[in-house]
Amino acid sequence: MDNELTRSLGISAAGMDAQTMRLRVIAENLANQDTTGSTAGADPYRRKTITFENRLDRATGTETVGVKEVGKDASEFPTRYDPANPAANAQGYVKLPNVNTFVEMMDMREAQRSYSANLNVMQATRTMLSRTIELLK
Repeated sequence: MDNELTRSLGISAAGMDAQTMRLRVIAENLANQDTTGSTAGADPYRRKTITFENRLDRATGTETVGVKEVGKDASEFPTRYDPANPAANAQGYVKLPNVNTFVEMMDMREAQRSYSANLNVMQATRTMLSRTIELLK
């Protein structure tokens, strides 16, 4: 039973690590949602994405989650007419980052919920371990 509880802690910790990285990517996207290029026609900040994968923990024989890759969103940049901006092209349009605040906020809420769920599993597992140790005394 102790081995099963230890596995549960490892699985929960891996899930929390993955969601922490997801929150970092979201925070970076939100922080750069207004970052345009610095020269005429230059590309602005490109939204980052995160991909997860299953990983086999050979020591415990369990499947955990991990970050496979932090990539870039290939969607088009929206534009805004702002001829006074240093990043404006010859027609006066500025490319804006492809960051959608609404999407980022929804992703953040989902990451927070997943993190909390893993934390709850970890706390329940610790409680079970403590009770097991108390029974063995």
